Amino acid sequence: MFLRKSTTRRDPLPVTMSGVRMGERVLQVGAGDPPIVGAIAAKVGLSGHAAMAVADEPAAARARAAAADAGGLADVHVTPADALPFPDGDFDALVVHNMDQTLASSDAAQRRATAAEWRRVLRPGGRIVVIERGTPSGLGALLRTAPKTDPAYEQGGGTVAVLENGGFRPVRTLGDREGFRFVEGLKT
Repeated sequence: MFLRKSTTRRDPLPVTMSGVRMGERVLQVGAGDPPIVGAIAAKVGLSGHAAMAVADEPAAARARAAAADAGGLADVHVTPADALPFPDGDFDALVVHNMDQTLASSDAAQRRATAAEWRRVLRPGGRIVVIERGTPSGLGALLRTAPKTDPAYEQGGGTVAVLENGGFRPVRTLGDREGFRFVEGLKT
């Protein structure tokens, strides 16, 4: 009996946890991990629309290259996260790349404005998934130190509180695996 190696592509955990599906209109904010950014952009396929909002031109270049490397197309915009250049209700899903802990480093007023802007561009029933540093696991836990977090941010409820204060309901932590934490909220 011969065993063949599977030829099906397995998405990285962050792509799977994002819940992005073919045909959806998806906005990614930030460009933390280029292969993940590209894989999410490619996941929507030609029947969907992938857009990205990044802070500066070097991040835009990385995001464009990641989408191209993954075989996807994406509109990349250099814009502040609290002033997105999209119409109200334009997206089915929003994926926030928060591996660099941008939310924790912002002040409370900035976080509120940003979450309100995210909510504005989502359609009713749309979902947001924030991908951030989680608990290191496996060999990575032995080789790297725990992520530095702002204790005041975490004590104030962290990303769950940011999304709840932005009007998302319900909000929940989907999981903390393989060094990633996934927080999901819905626009009701």
